[in-house]
Amino acid sequence: MRYIFHAVRMNLRAAAQYRASFLMQSVAQLVMTGCDLIALLVLIDRFRHMGRWEGTEVMFFFGAMQIAFALTECFGRGLTTFSSVIRKGNFDTLLLRPRPLLLQLSLNACDPRRVGTVAVGAAALIVSSLRLGLVWTPGRLLLLALSIAGTVCTMAALFLLEAAFCFFSVQSVELINMLTYGGRQVCQYPADIYPAPLQLLFTWVAPIVLCLHYPVSWLVGKPMADFSPFLLWLCPVAGPAFFALMTLAWRAGVRRYRGTGS
Repeated sequence: MRYIFHAVRMNLRAAAQYRASFLMQSVAQLVMTGCDLIALLVLIDRFRHMGRWEGTEVMFFFGAMQIAFALTECFGRGLTTFSSVIRKGNFDTLLLRPRPLLLQLSLNACDPRRVGTVAVGAAALIVSSLRLGLVWTPGRLLLLALSIAGTVCTMAALFLLEAAFCFFSVQSVELINMLTYGGRQVCQYPADIYPAPLQLLFTWVAPIVLCLHYPVSWLVGKPMADFSPFLLWLCPVAGPAFFALMTLAWRAGVRRYRGTGS
């Protein structure tokens, strides 16, 4: 844990060396995510409902997904840029360091600019919960936090799969991007508005819906599935379990790696 905090602190200090650039890029992230929120508000104002969901409820899903994805990009930036690490031969340097390889890669490039996206997501959560009149107890707050944490693990697992794929081809990771960035776009809305194949994809293959949508739908009072409370609390566990599964693909890629001779 001391190594993790040290790596995050060094990345933050590096970003703070150019304060004007850091501030402008953070504001740019806030504006881009804010435009997505404005587009959602326009959509809600025009159509009022998405399936059985009211606009304010959709906003709650939007805010939770934005926070989860922003945290993944902030603390797992090294996974999202792994193709360049392979191409430049920098992976050989990571192999020589006496630290866990996956931990090094995850913390290789922290991206604190995502704080703007987190702010927009948090604002959407707060505004929508106030308009819905949700009563927040410690248990409900904990369930929301676990749901977001499980989603972060799921998104990190997808980025890890993308990184593992780079051992075989560094030019064809767009296939995995369909699940990462595509999953972000799809899962910022309630899953049951989509056709069954898409629901199955993001529930049982890439379990974003299982980690986030089932608990969140219960929090807003419209459960997507008739789960018992015990199963509801187990849903976010699918994220860490999926991440553990993807580490097997990562290790297979590392065993295949032969180095660049650098």
